[in-house]
Amino acid sequence: MKRYEHGLVLGKFYPPHAGHHHLVRTAQDRCERLTVLVCAASVESVPLADRVAWMGEIHPDVTVVGAVDDTHMDVHDPAVWDAHMAVFRAAVPERVDAVFTSEAYGEELGRRFGAASVLVDPDRTLFPVSGTAVRKDPVGCWDFLQPPVRAGLARRVVVLGAESTGTTTLARALAAHYRARGGVWARTGYVAEYGREYSEDKLADLRGRWPGAAWEDVTFTTDDFPLIAKTQNDREEAAARAGSPVLFCDTDSFATTVWHERYVGGRNPLVEEIADRVDHHLWLLTDHEGVAFEDDGLRDGEELRPWMTDRFRAELTRTGRRFIEMTGPPEARLAAAVAAVDELLATGWDFAAPLPEKR
Repeated sequence: MKRYEHGLVLGKFYPPHAGHHHLVRTAQDRCERLTVLVCAASVESVPLADRVAWMGEIHPDVTVVGAVDDTHMDVHDPAVWDAHMAVFRAAVPERVDAVFTSEAYGEELGRRFGAASVLVDPDRTLFPVSGTAVRKDPVGCWDFLQPPVRAGLARRVVVLGAESTGTTTLARALAAHYRARGGVWARTGYVAEYGREYSEDKLADLRGRWPGAAWEDVTFTTDDFPLIAKTQNDREEAAARAGSPVLFCDTDSFATTVWHERYVGGRNPLVEEIADRVDHHLWLLTDHEGVAFEDDGLRDGEELRPWMTDRFRAELTRTGRRFIEMTGPPEARLAAAVAAVDELLATGWDFAAPLPEKR
């Protein structure tokens, strides 16, 4: 089987799926070096930078570059081909010896690059999936997606609230509910509150130096909270990569901004910047009314619960985050939460339509 010095794979990767990765790996096996060119149109809703990052992570031994290509495709129009080739050659100026595609236009693409055209699984028999299919039904195509793409597409639901208002109970119950649906949903993830683990460690450390220490003796500084927020994000990202199309989080880095107010006072811009690094899709705010306060050894703010509920509500509103308040007994809260999550999932992923293609 002939080998090539420099191969090229190009596509939209909107979003990347198993068929794309098979194409890249096949090309990589037959080339000394391989370039993957990600072409995105401005109208598309998955950023070019995300697609380049995903492909680079999944294929670390190839060169991945990106380009904006806002010309529609018409395989019968030489002027359209010329416009595309100007984009392609600007992004990949060096000589190309072979182009690898799964498309009928591969022969013309190869001719225009002065390169061999290698067709790979054009009938999609090995991986029966396409970008169109993923955009239409991400859930049905979930197993064709790699971890970074899953993390980018997962719908992230946050349960947050004041101390002892049932956030952990509700988040765990939601994860269990969706796991029980089976199939791809069996991998539904739950992300625990890292701030609680951090608090336990602070108390244990203090007791190691002062055995009689209690929770009220623990102090926080503003520098504790960026670490809490970043670790929460990191754990959430890991869970989203391994999970189903929905992820449940017991608090999040955004909630950490309010906990900073609670323990230190004022705001920490770094915590807020960390909170804005992750996209979430729905917040469930647990009301304190009707929920008995339970002191588990890491709580001392029963009288602050109304203030915290108000602060969460105010910050969610101010920042334009989509949220629903959870009230009533636990079973009513779970039913309302499931209904809200089902509605979120039913709205779909709202991929923008790509530019039209004429073949």
